[in-house]
Amino acid sequence: MKNRSNLVLGILLIAVGAWLVASRQIPSLQSLAENMTGAVWTIAAGVIILIIGLLTGSPGMAVPASIVAGIGGILFYQDRAGDYSSWSYMWTLIPGFVGVGTLLAGLLGENTRRNLGSGLRLLVFSVVLFLVFGTFFGDLKFLGEYGVAILLILLGVFILARGFWRGGGRHETG
Repeated sequence: MKNRSNLVLGILLIAVGAWLVASRQIPSLQSLAENMTGAVWTIAAGVIILIIGLLTGSPGMAVPASIVAGIGGILFYQDRAGDYSSWSYMWTLIPGFVGVGTLLAGLLGENTRRNLGSGLRLLVFSVVLFLVFGTFFGDLKFLGEYGVAILLILLGVFILARGFWRGGGRHETG
């Protein structure tokens, strides 16, 4: 475990040092860095976390990488649109970011079957939450007057169906 930590720290230091040298030698890189917003830096941090996870053979690093990059994406949208009040429903995307990271970890070979199923469930949960909260608190009007109610009913049906599917329709007697 210590060797892996040293490898990650070494790669991180080399990457930061290389960036500093390159930005001093190529003026356009320095102006690019000066014009990048905090949101873009947050997305870049997520990408770096993913790369470090890939280089160290830790597919599970895809989860924090997805969370960090996803939050950077939310911040980028809010900066560009000036829609900072959207946080009242945008936070519901965070379980989806965990789902994306879990899917990536599964695709990269870490507990593939379990991670793919868990990631997909988190994505569905996050999308439903986003649509419900976005309709209720935000400007998502495309669902109409009954959108929240319909989404809640569909989520309930999904949960019931999943329970029957997992249990194979068995009835407990006791």
